[in-house]
Amino acid sequence: MFRWRRLCFLLIISILLVGCGKKDEKNESVESIEEEKETIPVSENVEQSFVTPFTGEKVQEEVSMRPVVVTINNHPKARPQSGIASADVIYEMLAEGDITRLLALYQSELPNNIGPIRSARDYFVEIAAGLDAFYIAHGYSPEARTLLENGVVDNVNGMAYDGTLFKRSKDRVAPHNSYMPGENIQAAADKVSASLLYQKKVSYSFYKEDESVKIGEKANSVSVTYSSDNSFNSLYTYDEKSNRYTRQSGDAVTTDYLTNEPLKLSNVLIFEMKHSIIDNKGRRAIDINSGGKAYVFQHGMMREVRWENKDGVLKAVEEDGSEVKLVPGQTWIHLVPTDPGIATSVTYS
Repeated sequence: MFRWRRLCFLLIISILLVGCGKKDEKNESVESIEEEKETIPVSENVEQSFVTPFTGEKVQEEVSMRPVVVTINNHPKARPQSGIASADVIYEMLAEGDITRLLALYQSELPNNIGPIRSARDYFVEIAAGLDAFYIAHGYSPEARTLLENGVVDNVNGMAYDGTLFKRSKDRVAPHNSYMPGENIQAAADKVSASLLYQKKVSYSFYKEDESVKIGEKANSVSVTYSSDNSFNSLYTYDEKSNRYTRQSGDAVTTDYLTNEPLKLSNVLIFEMKHSIIDNKGRRAIDINSGGKAYVFQHGMMREVRWENKDGVLKAVEEDGSEVKLVPGQTWIHLVPTDPGIATSVTYS
C-alpha cells in the first residue's frame, strides 16, 4: 500500500516536472524569437535624391552653397575661358560697343579656376543681387561701383585684391589674364564677411524624366547675332543622340580651357530687353525688370514664350504666367536688344 502510494507520488512529480520543462522551453523559444526580431539589421544608408536648383540634376546631398556669380571676359583673346563648363547657368549680354560679357552662375560645383574675370556693370550687379549671389568681378563701371559700394550685393573685386585672391596668368596679357582659383572663393567671402550659405531658395522649374518636352517647331540650328562682327555672334547645333547643344562663337567651338571639351547645353534661352546707350564710351543700361518676348530652345525644338523678373530672378514663363520647365543640365541665356529685336537677332532652322 505504501509502495503504491509512493509510486503514485513519484508519477505526479514526474508529470509536473515534464510540464514545467515544456513551459520553460516555450518561454525560451518566445524569448529567442524576440531576440531575433531585435537583431534584424536595419539599413541606415537609405538613398535620398535631391535636385540642384539651377540644373535640375539629381544629387545625393542637398545643395547648401549660396550661388556664386562671376563676370567672365568674352573677348576673343580671353578664349577659351576656364571653368565655364562647371557653371549651372551662363548669361551673355552686351557690355559696350559690340562686346559681350558672360555672367557665370556657380552652385552645384566650383571649378579649380575661373576666368578671365572682367569688370562689373550695373545690370550684372542687379542680376547677381536678384539671385542673392556672392558676386565676383575685376573692375566696375561708375554705375556698378556705386551699387557695389552701397552693398547691393555681397561681393569681392579684383581692384582691391589683385595678386592675392585674384591671380594673374602668365599665358595671357591684361586685361585678359585675371583669374580666381576655386579654392579662394571661401577666403574671398571671409575677407568681406559674407556667408556662402544658401539662404534665399531661388531655383528654376525642370521637367521630370517621364515628361515630354517635344513642344514647338523643329530647330536643330540656332544663330544669335549681336553685330556684323562675327566675334561675338553664336551658333548652337543640336545633337539628337546626346540631346545637347554645342556652341560656336567666332567660328570656333566653345570649350572649357580646363577640360578642352566642348560645352554641352540642355537649354538655350533668348530674352529680348530694352537697351540704352548711357555715355560716350558706349556703355549701356539694360531693362531687366519689365519683361518681354522670349525664345526657348530645348530638345531640338523652339517656341515663343515670355520672360519675367520673378522676385529678382530672370525666368521664361508661359502665357498663363507659370514658369517654363527646363531640361535638366546647363543653360545658356542671351539678352538681346529690342532694336533690332529678337526676330532679327535670332534665326533658326
